[in-house]
Amino acid sequence: MSFKAPRGTKDIFGEDIFFWQKVECILRNICESFCISEIRTPVFEQTELFQRGVGETTDIVTKEMYTLEKKGSESVTLKPEGTAGAARAFVENSMYANPQPTKLYYITPAFRYERPQAGRQRQFHQFGVEIFGSYDASCDAEAISVAYEALNKIGIKNIELKINSLGGNECRKKYNGILRDFIGRNIDNLCDDCRQRFEKNPLRVLDCKNEKCKNVIENAPSVTECLNKECKAHFDELKKNLDNMGIAYTVDPKIVRGLDYYTRTVFEFVSNEIGSQGTVCGGGRYDNLIGECGGPETGAVGFAMGLERIMMLVKSQELIESNSKSVDIYIGSIGNEGFLKAQAIGYELRKNGIRAEYDTLKRSVKAQLKYANKINAKYSVVIGENEVQNDCVSLKNMKESVQEEIKLSMLRDEILKRL
Repeated sequence: MSFKAPRGTKDIFGEDIFFWQKVECILRNICESFCISEIRTPVFEQTELFQRGVGETTDIVTKEMYTLEKKGSESVTLKPEGTAGAARAFVENSMYANPQPTKLYYITPAFRYERPQAGRQRQFHQFGVEIFGSYDASCDAEAISVAYEALNKIGIKNIELKINSLGGNECRKKYNGILRDFIGRNIDNLCDDCRQRFEKNPLRVLDCKNEKCKNVIENAPSVTECLNKECKAHFDELKKNLDNMGIAYTVDPKIVRGLDYYTRTVFEFVSNEIGSQGTVCGGGRYDNLIGECGGPETGAVGFAMGLERIMMLVKSQELIESNSKSVDIYIGSIGNEGFLKAQAIGYELRKNGIRAEYDTLKRSVKAQLKYANKINAKYSVVIGENEVQNDCVSLKNMKESVQEEIKLSMLRDEILKRL
């Protein structure tokens, strides 16, 4: 019987894993320069954390979560996103008692049951940053600047930053009423999902990707018209901060993001090079989430970046060169004594950071040297009984086809000298 990876999942290996490691290294280095510490949360959490944090009216909670069978009285769910788990960890571990702000990042797998397509998998990966402990707009700008710098350092081109403000609880309540009246007059033109969203949370209709609904909401009233003085000042301060940092943006009143925990600032980095699902990074402020998780009222802002979509752009824009690392030396062997020496020397070279390979398949010398060519070895030697006894081996430069006699006991030093 043969097995296949589950639908919506993908093995990452070979040249692909090289690209992933390069991108992850860039992201970690950026977080280091922004003084952001890594956090690793469990791959599953209590289901209620996502229901309360992400929002019961979101598609993630209503349609996409992988909820496991209950064990006893507890229901657990594979994490569909990283923010709720980070917020739970912030509260459970009393990080709020530390000097603030608390700045955390994660690179994590996440899980959503949805139709697999380019850049969208059922198991996918997120790079996310969460900043807890400040209500100030400068913190929003800092979060945006981390994402902006990450995309720049990776080298991604043709990315646009879009920002909006949803206002606080008072503003959203006012806007929900206005939006409900508008949508109610056009409800017959909405998809079935949006008719249900309309009853529970009309704001969710603005996030629909259905063309029918997009045509309706094109003329919907703007949430920015309902901002109170405080929220308007916060949004103006964000724009001023971004201007001073030299980060270009467009105000887009239709951005609401797909999660219920957002308040005030929301933002997206969008590419037109990956089809209709063009958002490669999104986030915003979520000042109510820490309280929802049982902690003290705490300002918070963050974002998440879908790494599968980033990798699509890395490949399509050829941003990272292929893995050009070659094997430094291939150590061929003849007979058992030659093999034992080749293995011992190979281990010694590897301990010194030299990329060394030797035969473990009992191949002929001809087949071994053919293999050395296939793996692009820079140098090769063949060790047999005579080479061991005479402490002498022929070192071959594979590219130039030049050989020279050296002492076998000096092989490490000779290779280090040439690399």
